[in-house]
Amino acid sequence: MDGDQIARLMYLGFLVLAIGGWYVTQNRVSMGKNMQFAVIWGLIFIGAIATVGLWEDIRRDTASSQFTGKNGAVEVPQSPDGHYYLTLDINDVPVRFTVDTGASNIVLSAQDARRVGFDPENLAYINQAYTANGVVHIALVTLDKVGLEKITDRNLRASVNGGELHESLLGMDYLNRFSRIELGGGKLTLHR
Repeated sequence: MDGDQIARLMYLGFLVLAIGGWYVTQNRVSMGKNMQFAVIWGLIFIGAIATVGLWEDIRRDTASSQFTGKNGAVEVPQSPDGHYYLTLDINDVPVRFTVDTGASNIVLSAQDARRVGFDPENLAYINQAYTANGVVHIALVTLDKVGLEKITDRNLRASVNGGELHESLLGMDYLNRFSRIELGGGKLTLHR
């Protein structure tokens, strides 16, 4: 904590003491009932603070759920940040991907590569990818099984990013496996 944060905390503490002291002196007669109300309001306040603090996580988790829609098409609602996120089962391990039409293929982060059975430290990062952030070294891998809802593909080429990548990317090699891709109405629809 820096000095400004400590000063704000002390100010808030003095403010709570002043208001609390005034409240106690004004309501000495029915103190038991007032304490019950104070505890209830305190719990409501803590619940509201927790909800505000977790709101982004709640929105991301509820808004990014995909489902199989009409005619077996996979529908993905647009996330509040404007992106589309798909969860694919890579070798039976769920991996969350950012749909990236600027990426050529499936790109796994080192963390996701490890989760699906690759050892990122022992891969050969001999290829290069040209990204918006410059050139990055990649290692080519083959994914034995890729599942999306009721759709399963086998032996797909992918790459493991040798640089810093926070979330795996789902590029055009995979998206081109669909006969039609629709964007509109706040959702991405993939038809096979």
